Amino acid sequence: MTSSPQGRPLRRGVAASVSLALAAAGTVAAVALAPSAVAAGVPAPSPVGISGRGADVPFKEQEAEYAATNGALIGPDRLYGHLPSEASGRQAVTLDSTGEYVEFTLTAPANAMSFRYSLPDNAAGSGRDASLDLKVDGNQLKSVPVNSKYGWYYGGYPFNNNPGDTNPHHFYDETRTMFGSTLPAGSKVRLQVSSTSASPTFTIDLADFEQVGAPVGKPSGALDVVGDFGADPTGASDSTAKFQAAVDAGKAQGKSVYIPQGTFQVRDHIVVDQVTLAGAGPWYSVLTGRDPADRSKAVGVYGKYASQGGSKNVTLKNFAIMGDIRERVDNDQVNAIGGAMSDSTVDNVWMQHTKCGAWMDGPMDNFTVKNSRILDQTADGVNFHMGVTNSTVTNTLVRNTGDDGLAMWAESVPNVKNKFTFNTVILPILANNIVTYGGKDITISDNVMADTITNGGGLHVANRYPGVNSGQGTVVSGTTTAARNTLIRTGNNDYNWQFGVGAVWFSGLNEPLNATVNITDSEILDSSYAAIMNIEGATNGLHFDHVRIDGAGTYALQIQAPGTASFSNVTATNIGQSNPIHNCVGSGFQITRGAGNSGWYADPPVCTGTWPEPKWTNGGVPGGGTPPTDPPTDPPTDPPTDPTLNLAKNRPVTETSHTDVYPATNAVDGNADSYWESANHAFPQSVTVDLGAAKAVKRVVLKLPPAAAWATRTQTLSVQGSTDNSTFTTLKPSAGYTFDPSSGNTVTLTLSGTPTRYLRVLITGNTGWPAGQLSELEAYSG
Repeated sequence: MTSSPQGRPLRRGVAASVSLALAAAGTVAAVALAPSAVAAGVPAPSPVGISGRGADVPFKEQEAEYAATNGALIGPDRLYGHLPSEASGRQAVTLDSTGEYVEFTLTAPANAMSFRYSLPDNAAGSGRDASLDLKVDGNQLKSVPVNSKYGWYYGGYPFNNNPGDTNPHHFYDETRTMFGSTLPAGSKVRLQVSSTSASPTFTIDLADFEQVGAPVGKPSGALDVVGDFGADPTGASDSTAKFQAAVDAGKAQGKSVYIPQGTFQVRDHIVVDQVTLAGAGPWYSVLTGRDPADRSKAVGVYGKYASQGGSKNVTLKNFAIMGDIRERVDNDQVNAIGGAMSDSTVDNVWMQHTKCGAWMDGPMDNFTVKNSRILDQTADGVNFHMGVTNSTVTNTLVRNTGDDGLAMWAESVPNVKNKFTFNTVILPILANNIVTYGGKDITISDNVMADTITNGGGLHVANRYPGVNSGQGTVVSGTTTAARNTLIRTGNNDYNWQFGVGAVWFSGLNEPLNATVNITDSEILDSSYAAIMNIEGATNGLHFDHVRIDGAGTYALQIQAPGTASFSNVTATNIGQSNPIHNCVGSGFQITRGAGNSGWYADPPVCTGTWPEPKWTNGGVPGGGTPPTDPPTDPPTDPPTDPTLNLAKNRPVTETSHTDVYPATNAVDGNADSYWESANHAFPQSVTVDLGAAKAVKRVVLKLPPAAAWATRTQTLSVQGSTDNSTFTTLKPSAGYTFDPSSGNTVTLTLSGTPTRYLRVLITGNTGWPAGQLSELEAYSG
């Protein structure tokens, strides 16, 4: 999410469902398997074209991994920071030599295409420019420009463009081109490398082929931004003032305003109120631009802000807003659409390369986005923020957002009766496909969500983020309806928590979630980690009915907070772990089982305190989490370790013993008030944490609870390390270390940086209690 100026119809059992088994066989919603001269990608269900669910898109999509090619398949791989992890289906094709190509065979007539691709960044972080040849049936048609200017972000949130920083991500972009004529079905359309001098590699993810209709003519009586106001359709001069004059006149005269064919430079907001602004179509009428001096000003169509009275009765349709936003600055209002617009509609608008597609700041009522495309954003696709009511996003494709795909955030003012329906939301690079943070009587139904990258899930319902609280009436309340949704490869690892987030997940972080939440008639397919999860506070009133879970990397249910839930007609297959439930809160989470359940319940559930490596099913084909080698990138995709990151936090941990309710997981949970205590009178005792890979550990911080009740004590201990969990070497010899409440009960040990995966603290004595005790074992690379 990003901040605003104020702060931050099918019925049950009908064949809308997608099956991993069917996908593997190439039927229903699966992509067709290509002939033998192909990249031979692993069959996986496509999120596009699922009957009765998601957006009814105007194109035919083909994935590069099933097309004819002499390039190299990459993936499937879901590990954050790896190039294929951000590709649709987690697979793509890399071309790294002159003459290499990907060739698609049209399944329907088309006169245009868009394709998703990735080029490496340059050393300065400003991106590189290159081109690909476009050939039709072996003949050169044109050269298509491509670049990496709108990808490649680094560092911590809200990220930067410095390749020397850690955490590279947001690798892909999209471009589009028209063929000049209609190509018949069966035509072969090839993207081919003509030179590697401008870019060493070109990675192709997918292509969308479309039959674009003729331009829409000027409506009778409409004002023309070119003919009547002098806007420049060549884009050579700034037309911002001309557009503003046109929409002001349209409001005053009660006339619509027409944008003819052309590309128009617009370097600030066009503020609209009680007017229709309509173009010739999103392939023909394009608004673009950014102020060359003040980079916080850029193209956007905005209603008046609510503090200014808001706007109403606005229609925006049939044009594109193609921005030039290459960084994320949360306070900059550089969204395609924004402000407050009541009783208003956005219809068939293409939004790309802006910060957000539509960030709407209420209070406002009855706003609709429909039949649109939102691509390649640096932050959210849509966010209904702060008092947006009775508003809808429907039949819209959202792909490659930098944050939540579709979000509602009831910050301080209630969001009520909003709906996200029949949308296809793919590849949010951060956070969730679809989420409501607070909100009353919210509907999220008939959507398709696919390919979550990190720090989020497919569908999220939560009392999280500032301003979501019962005192202001903004918490989740009433009935939240999530019906007939399909989730594919959603959920993923959270690099802060260092464990997996569920495909469908719930949070009571700010305060317990006490509402009715109905998850019905839905499918949760090939989840990267758990299928269903709750965390951070009690979640009560969850109801699952007619839900099919097919494929989960770890568990069917990952229970990390108290709550209540009922399950009827919920089935689960292909779950990564033999015990399908991870639950360490015990009876604090109450499950009511109705009829028709199978495959997801276990009594007792498992509570290991460790998080297993996921087992991805990849369209029904069992597979693990070990990735293939990435193609060459500049800079490398594997980021260096952040010296301020606690490498041990929430990592798997083992112990020689523990007493009562004080397991070793308490020593890596980030909470200094919880602690591990070994069996009494049984030295030596140890805790061993798995860092996941060999790390140069240079500092270990050991803590006991800071409360004064913990009297000063000295523990005799040593630090050991291993790369294989078998042979350990001494990293810090045994000595007595004093834990004193007056100095925070903390001991810091400096190490030499020997590569270590398994880090062990061995305790042989304690003057304060006859056992080993630690509230936190922290490890750092600097």
